[in-house]
Amino acid sequence: MASAKSASSGASEESKVVVAENGKMVDVQDKEITMEGLCSISSYDQWTRLAASGPLPKPRYKHAAAVVQEKMYVFGGNYNGRYLGDMQVLDFKSLSWSKLEVKSQSEPSELTGTTSLAPCAGHGLIPWGNKILCLAGHTREPTENLSVKVFDPQTCTWSTLRTYGRSPISRGGQSVTLVGDTLVVFGGEADGRSLLNDLHILDLETMTWDEFETTGTLPSPRSEHAAACHADRYLLIFGGGSHSTCFNDLHLLDMQTMEWSRPQHQGITPEPRAGHAGVTVGENWFITGGGNNKKGVSETLVLNMSTFAWSVVTGLEGRAPPTSEGSSLVLHKVNGEDFLVSFGGYSGRYSNEVYALKSSQKSNLRSGQINEPETNGLASVSMEANSSRGVIFEIEELQDEKVIKRADTSKTLLQAVTGEKNKIQEKLNQEELQSSRLKQELANAETKNVELTKDLDLVRNQLSAEEARASQLESEISELQQRLQKMEALEKESELLRLEKDADSDDSSSGSNQRPGDRGFWRWNG
Repeated sequence: MASAKSASSGASEESKVVVAENGKMVDVQDKEITMEGLCSISSYDQWTRLAASGPLPKPRYKHAAAVVQEKMYVFGGNYNGRYLGDMQVLDFKSLSWSKLEVKSQSEPSELTGTTSLAPCAGHGLIPWGNKILCLAGHTREPTENLSVKVFDPQTCTWSTLRTYGRSPISRGGQSVTLVGDTLVVFGGEADGRSLLNDLHILDLETMTWDEFETTGTLPSPRSEHAAACHADRYLLIFGGGSHSTCFNDLHLLDMQTMEWSRPQHQGITPEPRAGHAGVTVGENWFITGGGNNKKGVSETLVLNMSTFAWSVVTGLEGRAPPTSEGSSLVLHKVNGEDFLVSFGGYSGRYSNEVYALKSSQKSNLRSGQINEPETNGLASVSMEANSSRGVIFEIEELQDEKVIKRADTSKTLLQAVTGEKNKIQEKLNQEELQSSRLKQELANAETKNVELTKDLDLVRNQLSAEEARASQLESEISELQQRLQKMEALEKESELLRLEKDADSDDSSSGSNQRPGDRGFWRWNG
C-alpha cells in the first residue's frame, strides 16, 4: 500500500502524466486537453483530463467529494502530513473551481447546532437532499465518538446533527454507504492505530444509531477499503488493508438477514489494494486507483453486482488521479450519459487534477427501452394504412377513443394517487409524532440512566467501604481467637499446677517429721 511518508520526497519529483486518447497514450505535459465541459468527451471508457478554470485547489489525498446540483464539493484531505479543512467546488456547467468561505450559522435549528468542522482526512461525504453529510475522519485532536456534520451549500454553514443511541467510536478510513434511508458505517482505523470491522447503522429518519449483530464470517479488520450498495439491500465490501498487508477479497452483507457471505466471483482476479475509490452505475461497480505493498494499481475495474463478474474497463499509466491512492470518485449524469469524475490522490506526489470517464455501462432499466403495447399496436396498423383511405379514418377514430380512455384512466389514477398520497401523508404525520414521543422517552430514559448510574456508583463505593471494614473485623476476630486459644492453654496449665500443688500439700501434711503449724514451701509461697 502506498505510504504518505514518502510523499515529501516524492512531491518534488516531476513525472509525466499520460492519458488514453483514441486508444493511444498521450503525454499531457506535451499536449494539454482543453475541455469546454463533460459533454465534449466523445470516447467511451477512456480517462480524459479536464482543464478547469479558476484557482486550483491545493493538491491532496484522503479527501472526500460529493455532487449536489451540478457541482462537485471537495472537503478536507491531507497534504504533506497536514490536515486540510477547506471546501472547494467544481461547477460542472462552467468547469471552473471556486473556494467557499464557510460561515457560522446564526440561528441553529432544533435538531442542529452551529459548529466549525476541524480539518480532517479519511472521512466520508454523502449527498443528503440539497445538503451534504460528513462522517468520521482523522483529526489533530480526535474526539471519543463519531459525530455527524451537515453542510448547507446555500448558506455555506456546517452544523452538527443531533443523533440518538450509542454513537460509534471515532475513526478514519472507514466506508460510509447510503442503503435506502440508512447510512452504514463499516470498519476503519481508530485512534491508536487499532483496526476495526464493526458495523453501525444510522437511521436518517429517526437519527438513531444501531449496532446490529451479524451472522456468517465477518470481513477481517481493515481500513481504506471500498463499499457499495446493490438493490437497496446488499452491502458489498472490497479490498482494504491492515498494517502489514492489502486485501482483494469481496464480502456481501444481506441487510435483511444481517448475514455475511463470500460470493464466488467470475472473470479476472483483482490485485490486492487499499486506498481505492468506487462508484456504482446501475448494477455495475467501478473501482479505480489504490495500491499495495508493491505498487499502485493502474487499471480501472468494474464488477457486475448481479453476476459478481470482474472485468477491466481501461488502464491509465503515469500518476494521474485514477491510478492514485486516496483520490475521490463521483458520478455525474449529463444528457443521460454517466460520467465518472476523479480528483486528487497520491502516487509519489500529491495531485489536484481532474479526470473524467464516460461510461458505456448502462443501467438495466432505461426509459427509452420501455414500450407501451398500445403504441406498438397502432404503429403496426398504420403500416397497413396505405391501402385505403377508410383504414386511415378507422385508425384516427381508434386513436381518439384510446386517447379519451387514457385521459379517463389517468384522471382516475390521479384521484387514486392523490387519495393514497393523503393517507401516506397522514400516516407520516402520525409516525413523526410517534417518533417525537419516542425521542422524548429516549431522552428521559437516558437522563434516568445517568441518575441510576450515579446511584449505582455511590452504592458501589459504600459496598467497597463495607467490604474493607468487614475485612478489618475479620482480622481482629482472628487475632482475638488466637488470644483466646492462648488463654485456654494458660488455664489448663494453671489447673495442672494447682492439682500438683494440692498433691504436694497432702504429702507434706502426712509426713512424720512435719512440725505442727509448718505450712511448707507452696503454702508459704502462696
